[in-house]
Amino acid sequence: MKNDSDLFFTCSLIEFIGRKQKQKRSMIVKFLGNDGIKRIYKYADVFHCEPIEKVADEFINNYNIPEDSFDNVAKCRYEVPDYWTIGEVYERLIEDISGNSEKNIVTWIVEVYSSWIDNAISNYNTDFYYQSREYICECYKEGRICA
Repeated sequence: MKNDSDLFFTCSLIEFIGRKQKQKRSMIVKFLGNDGIKRIYKYADVFHCEPIEKVADEFINNYNIPEDSFDNVAKCRYEVPDYWTIGEVYERLIEDISGNSEKNIVTWIVEVYSSWIDNAISNYNTDFYYQSREYICECYKEGRICA
């Protein structure tokens, strides 16, 4: 399942919505629920043809995603990674941990975003999000940032 462009778009859209609504990405996943995530993933090839701002607004409105106060972009003291970059971090992690599993992709998306790693990836004042995919995957499996 390497280089799943639909997964990449789904993760990038979750990141974009999280930034726009100042919500933790785990909360975006909760607001969207399995049905919303499944819809994004299933129709990612269509949604990516539209401006991401438009697609995000549709999901924000349809799933009543409120604005909150989690602003990791404003708190970043360094160059802020774009939402595509962070989407790729999540995409790779999900690809790496899912392997040839029988679980469907939506289950993996929810599992990863609902885990401890959401806070680690969202902290742009550390170097965690730009570590190698192998390292991030190993940390996820260990349940902590490895030394």
